[in-house]
Amino acid sequence: MMIFKVNMMKNYVQSCQTEFWQKVFQAELNYLLDALEGARDILSIGCGPAIIEKKLSEHGFGVTGLDISYEVLKYAPDSLRSVVARAEAMPFLDASFDAVIFIASLQFIENNKKAIDETARVLRSKGKLVAMLLNPESLFFKEKQQNPDSYVQKIKHRYLHQMEVVIAKHFALKVEYFLGIKEGNLFESQDPKEAALYVINGQKLSS
Repeated sequence: MMIFKVNMMKNYVQSCQTEFWQKVFQAELNYLLDALEGARDILSIGCGPAIIEKKLSEHGFGVTGLDISYEVLKYAPDSLRSVVARAEAMPFLDASFDAVIFIASLQFIENNKKAIDETARVLRSKGKLVAMLLNPESLFFKEKQQNPDSYVQKIKHRYLHQMEVVIAKHFALKVEYFLGIKEGNLFESQDPKEAALYVINGQKLSS
């Protein structure tokens, strides 16, 4: 079973090197560079092999990557601070970060309410949250859903409005659809049927 998981991770990391996924990562990076303006210390929850996180650190951000899997963090760059832990019980002091990001990871966390509670706790006053969510109404998601081996089969939370309600407990929200994908091509779109992502930008509310 362990060998199977290791092989799956190797295949995933290899797939990330394809031209299509490199374009996706670049689009997500560009979005984050704008959204994180003014922040310094960034926590990425569910960072995986930390491909985008590495790019953020190259732009001067102090990035910490958190993931539940020790195996997946083996593929994260050595230059990045990585922590094996659950999002629902993070080993950080209160007010440790200026911003927290979820790059297509929050929907895969079983207890998302606790994860958001913890996110608010580790953020500084008026800290930022950027949650990039997969858009289940998009053509991209529906095509992935046809593959029984796709990662989207493991999604725990499909309803975007419910995610907003959970996050709004601690954050003032601004939401938008982002990143049209069709037939392997990327383009700007806020059409719910075309945009692969639904992004929730939040600013921590005063306690």
